[in-house]
Amino acid sequence: MDLSETVVQTGLFTENCYVLAEGMYDDGVFHVAALGFPPPEPAKFTRSYFGNVNFFGGPSQTSCKASSQLLALEKESTDSSFCVLSDVWLNEPEVMGKFRILLTGLAECPPSVFVLCGNFCSVPSGTLYSQTLKEGLKSLADMICEFPSILENSRFVFVPGSLDPGPGNILPRPPLPAMLTKEFTDRVPFATFTSNPCRIQYCTQQIVIFREDIVNKMCRNCIRLPSDDVDLPHHLVKTVEAQAHLCPLPLHVRPVYWTYDHSLRLYPLPDMIIFADKYDPFTIKSSTGCLSMNPGSFSRNGFQFKMYFPAKNDIQDSKIP
Repeated sequence: MDLSETVVQTGLFTENCYVLAEGMYDDGVFHVAALGFPPPEPAKFTRSYFGNVNFFGGPSQTSCKASSQLLALEKESTDSSFCVLSDVWLNEPEVMGKFRILLTGLAECPPSVFVLCGNFCSVPSGTLYSQTLKEGLKSLADMICEFPSILENSRFVFVPGSLDPGPGNILPRPPLPAMLTKEFTDRVPFATFTSNPCRIQYCTQQIVIFREDIVNKMCRNCIRLPSDDVDLPHHLVKTVEAQAHLCPLPLHVRPVYWTYDHSLRLYPLPDMIIFADKYDPFTIKSSTGCLSMNPGSFSRNGFQFKMYFPAKNDIQDSKIP
């Protein structure tokens, strides 16, 4: 295969990706003139073929997209919001101080959900990591209990990072061990420690959360770095949607449990994908109707985070000064 004169379309082309190649086969060599991804299929087209089959998961046999009651409730709940943060280092006093400021500002109108993504400690994983994390969760529980309105009305979703306690560097990652979280859940009953990636069904909206520094990994392993003016997040979103998979990388680069690979698939496309990446924050609405966002690193990037309002399908960039 000859790629020397290939025009590469938008995307990050790595091993394991499905591609469409156009060119000429001559003297045993395929000279590729253009290389692109298969067009992603909008979720509404998928559902027009499969009806109300529930691909997303959960106890219901039918998709919640078909519920007119849930749709009406979603539109009526104009005050409902999601607060999304990544790299919440519970062992850093400055980070905890900024998070206290955040809780103080949101106490009068608590978000429906706080999504907190790892890594939850700034120290490298080691013998003291679990104890440090357990103490950090205890401090966080003490802080949340100081705000009764948030404690009673908000849910907390914890998504582990690659350095948090777990079975090696492999996807999907299980929730944080119960031995570390039991004391926290006893004091904050609306807390949920999930796997990575995880899925949230909010009324009719389907939300996928993935904590992974995927931008750098995709760039390091693509066959040719993009040279146009389109920024990297657009290339990433195009790739993920076209491959219908959160991590279209070779297994030797990012190992995946084959039995649980379905948890990384995106078919049909959800309403929102949250890439909790240390890369700069971004928000992208693609032509498929899927909304993608990255809150950025709360601890590294000047305490930035995102607020999402489902009733308006609106995302606001936020920052603690």
